[in-house]
Amino acid sequence: MSNMAVEFGPDGGGRMKGVTVVKPIVYGNIAKHFGKKREEDGHTHQWTVIVKPYNNEDMSSFVKKVIFKLHESYTNPNRVVTKPPYEVTETGWGEFEVVIKIHFQDPNERPVTIYYPLKLFHTESTAVLGKKHLVNEVYDELVFHEPSAMMHQCLTNTKHLSLAVYKHEIDFEEKKKATLVKINTAKTKVRSEITDLSNRLKESREMIQKMQQEVRVLESTSNQSAGS
Repeated sequence: MSNMAVEFGPDGGGRMKGVTVVKPIVYGNIAKHFGKKREEDGHTHQWTVIVKPYNNEDMSSFVKKVIFKLHESYTNPNRVVTKPPYEVTETGWGEFEVVIKIHFQDPNERPVTIYYPLKLFHTESTAVLGKKHLVNEVYDELVFHEPSAMMHQCLTNTKHLSLAVYKHEIDFEEKKKATLVKINTAKTKVRSEITDLSNRLKESREMIQKMQQEVRVLESTSNQSAGS
């Protein structure tokens, strides 16, 4: 048991009511094609699956270990990583689901499980300008609602992971801007369609009223003719 666990006790010092801490993370993979099948095993790609902080901070202050569960065809499919970088590099020929389980320094904090579909082949979302290899990164957030006093200390006492410029393969700020543009464009289109449908509904109602009025005139004329 760590010194911190002894210091805070078995309950981690108790829950901190009304406190929420959010830690943004990025997970995903990079894959590079060999150019042809490898003769000895038929593998076509080298890939690395990774979990890392979104911001420049050392996650080991609050993460105890990350377990990557690979396809059962791999030797030792459960890979345990206890310090940054939290990643596993392998080779293969097919895509499969990697189960990523993040364990925290406070044993009272439930592990977080991520089901990540490994990507080897390019799609529109994995094509990064200027990159020959495949890049697939996902932004997510670890939300700690009312963490223990121990966990809160772990979460709020992080240090920089790197002294160099810290960045991701994908520019998430640009991706955010592009997504907002798409959302606003869709909203504008929906508003335009609603306005168009409202106008058509109004025209239909006016036409119905006009036809009803014409029917009443015809009925009135018919009644007058019958009574003469």
